[in-house]
Amino acid sequence: MNISHILSMAGGLALFLYGMHVLGEGLAKLSGGKMETVLSKMTDNLFKCVLLGAGTTAVIQSSSATTVMVVGFVNSGIMQLKQAVGIIMGANIGTTITSWLLSLSGIESDHLLLKMLKPESFSPLLAVAGVFLLMFCKSESRKTVGSILSGFAILLIGLNTMSSAMAPLRDIPEFTNLLVAFSHPLAGLLAGTILTAVIQSSSASVGILQALCMTGALPYSAVLPIIMGQNIGTCVTALLSSVGGSTNAKRAACIHLYFNLIGTAVFMTGFYAIHAVWPFAAFDEMATPAGIAALHSLFNITAAAILLPFSKQLVSLACLTIPGKRSAKLRGSRLRGMNTP
Repeated sequence: MNISHILSMAGGLALFLYGMHVLGEGLAKLSGGKMETVLSKMTDNLFKCVLLGAGTTAVIQSSSATTVMVVGFVNSGIMQLKQAVGIIMGANIGTTITSWLLSLSGIESDHLLLKMLKPESFSPLLAVAGVFLLMFCKSESRKTVGSILSGFAILLIGLNTMSSAMAPLRDIPEFTNLLVAFSHPLAGLLAGTILTAVIQSSSASVGILQALCMTGALPYSAVLPIIMGQNIGTCVTALLSSVGGSTNAKRAACIHLYFNLIGTAVFMTGFYAIHAVWPFAAFDEMATPAGIAALHSLFNITAAAILLPFSKQLVSLACLTIPGKRSAKLRGSRLRGMNTP
């Protein structure tokens, strides 16, 4: 692998991230602020909160954006913490849509229809249509659609560029050995957390992982802990957005963190316990983009299903972590009383 491959990989990553940014902004603009209005008028039905969180994230293609909006609503007093729990859980499910769209790059067939489903086949068409709408349409809504199509095309072209640049890595023994090291749960978990925390997007980090698996050197044993870490790393955005906010805003960000931490601990413990007794045959096979999307979806849906009945406990845990002013004063007075001779 030479300097040109490294530059191509960096350029592909830049295009991927920029395309995701343009796509998200275009979708948010097309909604005309309706997403915020619907989110702010949630009922006390927790299941509806989950569905709305999943739907909102599927539309704007960013669980971080949905979670940041929720933190903002809680900060302003529009939304209660018990409503925020369901939407945060739903946001984790909705973000898996992106990985399924990106998994189309792994389709291998000579059939014309299936070939057209590959990103390298239809992304130029999306780019042409998007640029045409941007340049020749006067309607703002059509221009917005044009930016959405262009953003999606740029995202897919960036993914394809990354995949092509990473292809030579499959022949480098040191790289293969590094990927095998990620098969250790803690190493993979840490790698996924750091990557997602740095680029501030779990969808983008999953996309990078899917591009990496196209080298044919990434086994599912390494993919699983990395995906778990990606879900933890995405909490950084919400935590940063809560800085300087109200007590409840900080609690909402903590709920997001605890949901992913507890969900990861439960899922990984259960998975590796079952694998120790009944080994999964495909665990040591090379990962595919569709397999990564399936694992991503399985984890987020399972975590939501397990923790949804314990939403009140998550709120209580967040309140214990970030006590209110009254609780903090009461705790301080008790400590002073204990220290008084």
